[in-house]
Amino acid sequence: MAPKEITFITGNANKLKEVQMLLAPEASSIEPTFILVNQELDLDEVQDTDLEEIAMHKCRQAASLVGPNKPVFVEDTALCFDEFNGLPGAYIKWFVKSMGLPKIVKMLEPFENKNAQAVTTIAYADGEGNFHTFQGITRGKIVDSRGPLTFGWDAIFEPLEAQGKTYAEMEKSAKNKISQRGRAFAKFKEHLAN
Repeated sequence: MAPKEITFITGNANKLKEVQMLLAPEASSIEPTFILVNQELDLDEVQDTDLEEIAMHKCRQAASLVGPNKPVFVEDTALCFDEFNGLPGAYIKWFVKSMGLPKIVKMLEPFENKNAQAVTTIAYADGEGNFHTFQGITRGKIVDSRGPLTFGWDAIFEPLEAQGKTYAEMEKSAKNKISQRGRAFAKFKEHLAN
C-alpha cells in the first residue's frame, strides 16, 4: 500500500525543518507509512487561552481549505509563564514580534518566579472526518537571552532537563528529545504508525 500524504500547514521554515526531523521514518523501517507535504495557509488566530481549542479551530479551517479526504495537521506552540497564570501562552509569537526577547524577559524582572512551561499542541484531521489532538509540555524557566536568535523564543527558555542551556544553545537532536514539540510529535508519530 502506498504511503498516504499528510499536509502540515505552516509558513515557518524553521518549524517545518524541525517537524521533518521529528516525523522522519525510523532507520529500521522498510517503507514510510506517510509522506509529509507542506502548505502555507493564512489561518484565523483565535483569541483564547485554551490551547487545544486554538489548535482545533485552525485544524478545522485548514481541513476545509485543503479539501475533503486529505489528512492535514497544524501545530501551535505556547510559552506560559507561571507568574502570569499561563500568559503570554499562545500569544508569545506576537510578543516576540512586537517587543523582542529582552523586553519579554524584563516583564518578569520584578518577580522571583521565572518558571514557565512550553506547550505544543498538534491538531490532526485524518481526512475521514475525525479530529485528534496531541500535546507535549516541557517545564523550564525564563532567562536572559543566550544562543542564536534564529528560532522564536528559544534563546530565553532554559528547560529544567537541559543542564543549564537554553533551547538555542542546544544541539537540535538533544533539544528534540526533551522539547515540548518533540514530545507532542512522538505521540502524533505513534498515532500515525497505528
